[in-house]
Amino acid sequence: MGRYETMFARNQGVFGAFVMLGDPDLETSAAILDELVQGGADMIEVGIPFSDPVADGPVIQAAAVRALAQGVRTADCFALIRGFRDRHPDVPVGILTYANLVLARGRDAFYQAAAASGADSVLVADVPLMEAEPWAASARAAGIAPVLIAAANTPAERLARIAALGEGYTYCVARAGVTGADAQVRFDHEAMLDALRAAGAPPPIFGFGISRPEHVRAALDAGAAGVISGSAIVDLVARGEPLGPFIESMKAATY
Repeated sequence: MGRYETMFARNQGVFGAFVMLGDPDLETSAAILDELVQGGADMIEVGIPFSDPVADGPVIQAAAVRALAQGVRTADCFALIRGFRDRHPDVPVGILTYANLVLARGRDAFYQAAAASGADSVLVADVPLMEAEPWAASARAAGIAPVLIAAANTPAERLARIAALGEGYTYCVARAGVTGADAQVRFDHEAMLDALRAAGAPPPIFGFGISRPEHVRAALDAGAAGVISGSAIVDLVARGEPLGPFIESMKAATY
């Protein structure tokens, strides 16, 4: 089995942690990745700094700006992933990125470089489903799982297409809009989860707004296989605060 399959097989509920690579600098970023695993994160999702991250809210956008100001480039991010993979051979790593960064290197070349770095999946946030098939094919050819996004208002026929094209996990947005750390998140996604399950989709992971242990528990109780928290973690990084207590509390909510 691959890393995602192994992770889901051994976990009742998965906690994933997102950070922006290169924030606040490359050396600290490498240490942050280790801190996430030490705190109990089951999977890691990483962003590559980009000037126009349309799916991200102000906290993650600010992290991208900080990393870009340090001169961090895509090749540096692949090197960070490669180092992480050497230190943590069993932890799944997914890249969340945007089409411009992929196409700048060349789609096949990007996926091949991602695979060579040790990444497991790539989610290209701004590629619409109607255009996703060649991207998914290119990813699979390189040994990368193409991750697709589903939402509560996604029509059933599109959910079936997401199920057919996606691998690794299905990124399910917990709310409309961009990323952020919310006080309250509602998980009234029963129809979406039922449709994904019926279509044989990869396990559903909720993101967007996940910032408290009660969000984790609510998502799992609603039928998710796990969650990803991003803005809350990136905000801690920006403030220079330890990540361990937050990661531990979020992971504890999966039991």
